[in-house]
Amino acid sequence: MNWTTLLGETFEYQYAVADQLLDLVKDSELNWKPATGSNWMTVGQLLFHITNCCGEVVKGFVTGDWGLPPNVKLTDIPMDQMLPPAEALKSVQSVAEAKRLLAEDKKLAFEMLSRCSEERLDQEIVRVPWDKMELSLARRMMEMALHLMQHKGQLFYYLKLMGKPVNTGHLWGM
Repeated sequence: MNWTTLLGETFEYQYAVADQLLDLVKDSELNWKPATGSNWMTVGQLLFHITNCCGEVVKGFVTGDWGLPPNVKLTDIPMDQMLPPAEALKSVQSVAEAKRLLAEDKKLAFEMLSRCSEERLDQEIVRVPWDKMELSLARRMMEMALHLMQHKGQLFYYLKLMGKPVNTGHLWGM
């Protein structure tokens, strides 16, 4: 197996399961968040994050374009702005919007993957300010698929806490 196949299959799977979990959310539940603790995202904020936590970042790794103004580098952004508190995060306004944004992010992830040769995926080292490890482009891209998986799991537990009849099959797309 090569990186392109592994990443493509992983992207396909994670996006498909995330999309299925979105189907279990109602628009009226977008403001819900766990009642205890602090710094929780609302369901709407979590859905927004799910819709751009993979493809958008993969684009940054592949192209160097992080969507910043021309005179600002990724390394210029303080860590507290890269990882803002939940209250500062954007939210989707509907589940339909989340599903559309997720489909766009998936398309972007696959577009970025198609721009990379096996050699580039395996050999190019990508450095990012939030992680001092030097990882290959392929490993960085896999990390973003795992990032999507993590937040997909977070949504699963939100659904459980909301009293939805979800089980392990929902978490794994069975």
